[in-house]
Amino acid sequence: MDPGQEEELRVRRLGDVLWEIPCRGRMRVPGRIYADESLLALGKEDRSLQQVANVAELPGVVGYSLAMPDIHWGYGFPIGGVAAMTADGGVVSPGGVGYDINCGVRLVTTGLLESDVRPRLAGLMQSLYRWVPCGVGSSGGIAKLGDKELRTLCRKGSRWAVDRGYGTAEDLRNTEDQGCLEQADPDCVSPRAVQRGLDQIGTLGSGNHFLEVGIVEKVFDPAVATAFGLEQGQVTLLIHTGSRGFGYQICDDFLKQMVRALPKMGIEQLAFAPLGSGEAGRYLSAMACAANYAWANRQVIMALASRAFEESLGRSRVGLKIRLVYDVSHNIAKMEKHLVAGRELELCVHRKGATRAYGPGHPGLPEAYRSVGQPVLIPGDMGSASFLCVGTLKAMEETFGSTCHGAGRVLSRTQATRQARGRNIAEELARQGIEVLARERKTLAEEMPEAYKDIDRVVEVMHEAGISRKVARIKPIGVIKG
Repeated sequence: MDPGQEEELRVRRLGDVLWEIPCRGRMRVPGRIYADESLLALGKEDRSLQQVANVAELPGVVGYSLAMPDIHWGYGFPIGGVAAMTADGGVVSPGGVGYDINCGVRLVTTGLLESDVRPRLAGLMQSLYRWVPCGVGSSGGIAKLGDKELRTLCRKGSRWAVDRGYGTAEDLRNTEDQGCLEQADPDCVSPRAVQRGLDQIGTLGSGNHFLEVGIVEKVFDPAVATAFGLEQGQVTLLIHTGSRGFGYQICDDFLKQMVRALPKMGIEQLAFAPLGSGEAGRYLSAMACAANYAWANRQVIMALASRAFEESLGRSRVGLKIRLVYDVSHNIAKMEKHLVAGRELELCVHRKGATRAYGPGHPGLPEAYRSVGQPVLIPGDMGSASFLCVGTLKAMEETFGSTCHGAGRVLSRTQATRQARGRNIAEELARQGIEVLARERKTLAEEMPEAYKDIDRVVEVMHEAGISRKVARIKPIGVIKG
């Protein structure tokens, strides 16, 4: 980026919820932002729109550097950003994935209604809190792994967990990529990352990670909801977490390696490696290990949470009708085939704080969902709602099959903590009928509802744009924060 260029950033309107940053300077493609006017203003305030323009300078980028309505400032790429690079001449950037590799969301349904759970909600939340460790450095969800076992997990992902009794084969079918990226190679993972990964499977982590017991409050598309197994009034569980310290260390290791090579590459904003190079191959193989770790982690957490439901409600998993709807990543880079200007290209699609949203007919979807499209899971803040949406053919045409991933922060954790001073966030939420548990009171301050954008507006933008359509709104009644 040339000196002073940041002040010259222009944004022009293309439609009601679509904006464009025209090419200037070293931008190879335009930037495109999905937002209404108020959400766009927030992107201008925190400099995340400048990051959209920066990403557009990367070698091999095609189409557009994309931003979703939950966009906010991140490391290198904005959070809420999507970019695709050609396999020939493009690059991979750890900053386009993020530190929490394969942070993602898993939606679980039950055969319960709110009336079945509300009288026992406090006990259920305590049971979930006991079964699933949470918070900074949390460990011990299951027995500590040995090095050999961790290597097996890295290669097998969710199947590793299912093979050990944590779930069923149906869970694998209803997980993005069946919970496993095949290019995973544990030899590309540092000893420090291995050490950090040995005892964190089955743990929630800290910050915005959560378990959320919810109620299907409103169904927008009954036919698609039925295909996904949802109905109004149903009790659900959302699991939001990622690859913990294991993925963080992998990202940190490769960022340091790639930053050292930056002077040779002639770009300052982002660290990257050319696709096809040994360094890019090693990163993608290590990243796949972290992705598989995250899928195994959410698979184990689902099994532990099921035991908490059984313990507190006195029924078996079968009796509770616990079922995985879908598990989808929102921090990952993967080789995918997409049409660009009428040509099918193999691309490295970076989704950082963005959710895959494949449309109907895609062969990568479970057969049961192929006729309607991919379930898209968009969690909100702990005081509002989360959404189940569905991917569309328009997403395949415009966003490389991608949509938003959540509400998106509007306050930093420091700002939120300052604004929460003197308040009891747990009591405020309790008055709304939401039972909240957290390892530290500080976490609730950092994650208070006002720290996030309006989830209804964020989801509505993508619905109006035709990228992901609303299927159901899920209100929280119980939340565990990491």
